[in-house]
Amino acid sequence: MQTHSFAGKTLKVLFDWSVGSQALTMNSTACNSRRHFFAQSGFGLGSVALAWLLKQDNLLANAPRPDLDPKSFDLLPKRPHFQPRAKAMISMFMQGGPSHMDLFDPKPALDKYDGQKFPGEIKYDNAAQASPKVLASPWKFQKHGQCGMDVSELLPHFAGIVDDVCLLRGMHTGVNNHGQSIYALQNGRVLGGRPTLGSWLTYALGSETSNLPAFVALTDPRGLPVLGVANWENGWLPSLFQGTAVRSKEPRIPNLDPPPHLRGTAQENYLSFLEKLNRDHLREHPGETDLEARIASYELAAKMQTAAKEAMDITGESAATKRLYGIDEPVTAEFGTRCLIARRLVERGVRFVQLYTGNQTWDHHGSIRTGLPAACKYIDKGSAGLITDLKARGLLDSTVVHWGGEMGRLPVIQNDTGPTKVGRDHNTYGFSMWVAGGGFKNGFTYGETDEFGHHAVKDIVHHFDYHATLLHLFGLDYQKLTFKRNGTEMSLVDGQSARLVGEILRG
Repeated sequence: MQTHSFAGKTLKVLFDWSVGSQALTMNSTACNSRRHFFAQSGFGLGSVALAWLLKQDNLLANAPRPDLDPKSFDLLPKRPHFQPRAKAMISMFMQGGPSHMDLFDPKPALDKYDGQKFPGEIKYDNAAQASPKVLASPWKFQKHGQCGMDVSELLPHFAGIVDDVCLLRGMHTGVNNHGQSIYALQNGRVLGGRPTLGSWLTYALGSETSNLPAFVALTDPRGLPVLGVANWENGWLPSLFQGTAVRSKEPRIPNLDPPPHLRGTAQENYLSFLEKLNRDHLREHPGETDLEARIASYELAAKMQTAAKEAMDITGESAATKRLYGIDEPVTAEFGTRCLIARRLVERGVRFVQLYTGNQTWDHHGSIRTGLPAACKYIDKGSAGLITDLKARGLLDSTVVHWGGEMGRLPVIQNDTGPTKVGRDHNTYGFSMWVAGGGFKNGFTYGETDEFGHHAVKDIVHHFDYHATLLHLFGLDYQKLTFKRNGTEMSLVDGQSARLVGEILRG
């Protein structure tokens, strides 16, 4: 037995074995008396008279009236501001910072100055290990597809889908630490405690399924990314819009099943009784968003006993589909499986799915010659297979797919202790990522970095521009999508000079 508080009321909580969560019954404590309230607040006759006199002299501030109407939130489908291009999104977040000049953004100047002092200024993140020597890319680039996109030899499967993607070479967050740059791309600012993109989309649009979470986070078996659960937090939006983390191995969602002797009618009667108690309590306390969210989570968990298992069970997929995602190869099987699950989730109405790579998988401060090829091998086949599969099923036009990390790398050596040990430091002033589907142009490259790949210099896309553009594709005006918090309208971009990057959208 546990207790939780909502609006001054104490709730007794029983462990609910059937859904791996908790169910609520209520036991309200007595409210404070009116006399106690007046005594505690100092709300006496003198203060009333003072307020009256100030008002008479027009000296009382005209504070806005508080919004006292109870709010209710749910995950039912919502109408967007205008006709959307996209209905769902799959984001593959490559935490650590993939090296753009080794993957997507070839720089002949690096070859010319290889091993020489960098002819300009460099903003290092780790000055202790910094070197001014230029590091040429050890890998070859070729043009691919009808669009002629330059791609490194490290991404042969990505090279096969370039005509379906939009490559952004001028990304910029400008904060060289992992945490702040992750926050910028995930929640719009460099600080934590704010709603992430998936939470905003589910708050604005709800979900097209009542049997699965609207926002799913698919984690890596090698560990959570930097910031952990903050990557899918709801911030100050109601907790109903928090992402649901799904484990990388079976059971992917633990505790979905009740003990064998309590399955069937016993469980149904138990859950029915708990639902009645919860609904009775909610009627007495309308607008309690935490309570509403918790009740909704219990109801969803019960439905997920069947739906989630079916959605994440890939055994019925064809051998050809599994090969497409690399599930038949040990190195690519894990990430490929998550990519396939992501497709199955959006196919069933989930609004936002994000896949993560393990903590610092792409953070190659040293040994980049071995570390970067391994990171690419792990994800290349699955991510390319996802695009191919979505397109074949007619889902790509309505599904945004994103691939990228929170930063790129510098053009100079870090850890200059031998050719096999060298790496690259952080760079958030110019880096690459790609998007596909959902209304983005295909076979298109946008933005440029300088001749060394250090700074974005043309067609720069800041994180807030990217967010404004994404929301537009979902039929949402980034200036109108707000949530009132403490009397202030908050948004994903919150007053930043965001622009809609129309140049990367199909007409």
